[in-house]
Amino acid sequence: MTTTAHGTDTLTRDALTVLQPGFTGTTAPDWLLRRLGEGLASVGLFGRNITSPEQLAALTAQLRAERDDVLVAIDEEGGDVTRLEVRTGSSFPGNHALGAVDDVTLTLEVAAELGRRLAACGVNLNWAPSADVNSNAANPVIGVRSFGADTTLVARHTAAYVTGLQSAGVAACTKHFPGHGDTAVDSHHALPRIDVDPGVLAERELAPFRAAIAAGTRAIMSAHILVPALDPDRPATLSRGILTTLLRGELGYRGLIVTDGMEMQAIAGTYGIERGSVLAVAAGADAICVGGGLADDETVRRLRDALVTAVRAGELPEERLADAAERVRALARWATTAAPEDGVGGRPDVGLVAARRALRLTGAEHFSPLTEAPYVVALTPVANFAVGDETPWGVAAELARRLPGTRTGSFAGEDAATSALAAAGERRIVAVVRDEHRHPWMTKALDTLLTARPETVVVEMGLPQAPPRGALHIATHGAARVCGRAAAEVITGDRDGGSGPE
Repeated sequence: MTTTAHGTDTLTRDALTVLQPGFTGTTAPDWLLRRLGEGLASVGLFGRNITSPEQLAALTAQLRAERDDVLVAIDEEGGDVTRLEVRTGSSFPGNHALGAVDDVTLTLEVAAELGRRLAACGVNLNWAPSADVNSNAANPVIGVRSFGADTTLVARHTAAYVTGLQSAGVAACTKHFPGHGDTAVDSHHALPRIDVDPGVLAERELAPFRAAIAAGTRAIMSAHILVPALDPDRPATLSRGILTTLLRGELGYRGLIVTDGMEMQAIAGTYGIERGSVLAVAAGADAICVGGGLADDETVRRLRDALVTAVRAGELPEERLADAAERVRALARWATTAAPEDGVGGRPDVGLVAARRALRLTGAEHFSPLTEAPYVVALTPVANFAVGDETPWGVAAELARRLPGTRTGSFAGEDAATSALAAAGERRIVAVVRDEHRHPWMTKALDTLLTARPETVVVEMGLPQAPPRGALHIATHGAARVCGRAAAEVITGDRDGGSGPE
């Protein structure tokens, strides 16, 4: 039976306060503004809500006109996962590129400049950084979103990122606790499982989260993963042993715990979003993230009523819900009063600087820059859900700015190479790949291309796990627009040509 909660009683307000919903459109709908007046304290933004920094600033101002302390959250990792620049590609390389450089000062500066841009648009909570140790190179959802496979490297860069982001007055939300790196399943589609013993978890997965907590991360996001060594029955998001006993107790974390998107199939397909939300709050979560897929008032009403009903039925302690709501309000108070530190975010070009430093070149000593327009063969895998397929990637656009007349095509599957060779004709080929090691068809296509055209330039924009080959091999450690620009500079020998404001 559904209980419809009316008015603004404390229980109803607390239930609304712990929700972080999304919506459609580039202006706030009436239902969302009404819910803010009733107690909703957070709003999540996605690429569909953003067309420009100016539009985003107007949107957040509209939200604050209704509630001046609203938490405005976004999934802005930089690199492959960008919402601020979803239609153009990011001006910042992602975590893996920063890990490849391994300069914690640079990571801090990148995070600070990204934070400055978010703050200027009115965003004060960023669902980043990813602190996952990418120990499984076949991981279909983390990959270049991780700083790397080395625990100590991931830990120091996670701490630097948290420090930089929060120095701009934007709360960091370190994710995906207790660590999503050693998975072979995308939790957007099913429930991943990590089968390692507690000692490995403590030394590998948990170390970056300890570093984030020590750096003062204001929020931590839970993962929809099953970790039998910690809880054999429930995924981390729904596990009291993981969220309360481990994160709150053993690690001493006092900030906000946010769930990953509850409409992801790891939860929605097993528990359902209403039951899942109740179990998450009971387990120790303080904020329910929903809105990447379900983004309407009905979803908010359903989750609000599920929480209210669970309290009234004795399934969810009222004090647990009240505690969760107070943690949300505490973060809102911090975000409202946090002032950017002096001098923070003072390098607008720091993303390009970082992307250039992240490049790893093989064969450069024998390579002569291209002077004629090439054909860019994009061997394109299916994008993972977190990245999405809205954001452009590759080097074709950047090469075309330097070598007008550059042509490109996207190819996939068993006949990719044959089709690409026919399309390229006599032009020099630049082959762009993404995680070649994960896609046998891509390896086969690249083998065929290089046999037929050994002068082909290869640009790997995913994890550089396959052996480097080609007349020149460029590993960018990510597919952000700025990574494509850095690669194009090398291919043409032109650092300044076709450049514009970054």
